[in-house]
Amino acid sequence: MDVDDNIDSGLFNISISDSEEDDVDVSHGIAQGGAKRDRTGQSEAQFEAVKRDYRAKIENGNIYKSVKLPSHGQQKLSKQEAQELLHAVEELYFYRRYDEAVAFVGRVFEGDGAGEGLERDVRDLLKTYEQKCQGKLGRV
Repeated sequence: MDVDDNIDSGLFNISISDSEEDDVDVSHGIAQGGAKRDRTGQSEAQFEAVKRDYRAKIENGNIYKSVKLPSHGQQKLSKQEAQELLHAVEELYFYRRYDEAVAFVGRVFEGDGAGEGLERDVRDLLKTYEQKCQGKLGRV
């Protein structure tokens, strides 16, 4: 086998897509030609309506006071609600308010917030923060 056989074998016959429209050889079946699909998913009018009504959420600290705890028997929390729980405990940890962080995680998992609506990775991360705070307080 010589060098020409390696080149013709297809090993280096790779089509690399580009942001520019080029004439792409699709005879080998790797690159597929055709019309591109619309990736926006909404019309200009829909976008303008969302843009007009959008209000940025501004957090100035003490997230744990305003975050909604999952209620007992509640269905799965949305990603945004779960992120708010994580941000609340992260904020308390960052400001070295370890007692409050432990109490907050306790409220999430006990009583009204049984932690049932949380995904496993969110529950695990909350437990990790609780353990870190317990360690910082010398309770481990």
